Amino acid sequence: MKKDIITAETVKFVVDDFYRRVRKDENLGPVFDNMIGHDEKPWEPHLEIMYSFWSTLMSSTEHFVGDHVQYKGNPMKKHMDIPQFEESLFDRWLVLFHETVRDVHTDDVAKHYIETSERVAQSLRLALYYRPNKVLS
Repeated sequence: MKKDIITAETVKFVVDDFYRRVRKDENLGPVFDNMIGHDEKPWEPHLEIMYSFWSTLMSSTEHFVGDHVQYKGNPMKKHMDIPQFEESLFDRWLVLFHETVRDVHTDDVAKHYIETSERVAQSLRLALYYRPNKVLS
């Protein structure tokens, strides 16, 4: 049965399921495994951060129930520090994320995740790939 609320437990489930899909994906899997690792152990800290990140983002919705661990990282800096990857991978990331939340949550709740994920992807895309031409004076 699909969940109609967001809790720390449902966030954990979404994150775990999403990254299972990412790691199996022929395009995203190698990128993430090369950055994080191929074994389970190095993934644990990343997943913990993602639980906190998504819980913090989703706690502002009317669907969130319970407590969450406040995320205090800087995702922009973290992504700026990794080797550049194909911008089109953001589209694949969004497809997998949207599929995951639609499988876990009701449409109304999934909509909040989807809108938030699109804002996150857009922010990262702009930071990583938008390079306006210098104005010649």
